[in-house]
Amino acid sequence: MTVKETKLKGCFIIEPQVFKDKRGYFVESYNQVAFNKALGLDINFVQDNESQSSKGVLRGLHYQLGEHAQAKLVRVLKGKVLDVVVDVRPKSVTFGEHFCVELSEANKKQLFVPKGFAHGFLVLQDHTIFSYKCDNFYNKASEAGIIYNDKDLDIDWQFAKEQLIISDKDLLLPSFKNAEL
Repeated sequence: MTVKETKLKGCFIIEPQVFKDKRGYFVESYNQVAFNKALGLDINFVQDNESQSSKGVLRGLHYQLGEHAQAKLVRVLKGKVLDVVVDVRPKSVTFGEHFCVELSEANKKQLFVPKGFAHGFLVLQDHTIFSYKCDNFYNKASEAGIIYNDKDLDIDWQFAKEQLIISDKDLLLPSFKNAEL
């Protein structure tokens, strides 16, 4: 696997080795020992989640607070997304900065999102299946988020507002300035 740190400290793009032949392909999508060694971390994922969405669905920007904060390893099994992370660690040199990457079934890229980051994605193809591993269990009382179109973050979601499909819950998320960190 190839690991590249993004402009946001602790956030990595992971490109697994893909073995292709006339039958198709094989990829080792996750190996705890290799993953921890490559990133220099000690991560133990305890929960896997999967979502299926239509083109135009925007999920996020979400994160968990306090002892329930989660690091995530995200990837696309089918389709394509624009994946976005925002550094919400107040003491970080990249606090308030964001990073975007396209994840797809074709490129097989994965993104490691450390604790202290808001995360969201925009679905770019119908019937997209998104998968993520979490190093902590979900806790409803600890969920937090930031509105997708925050003017200070100025994220280019690459779709017109009218084309987006967003949950009522996500439309009520606070601005970055008013978010609970």
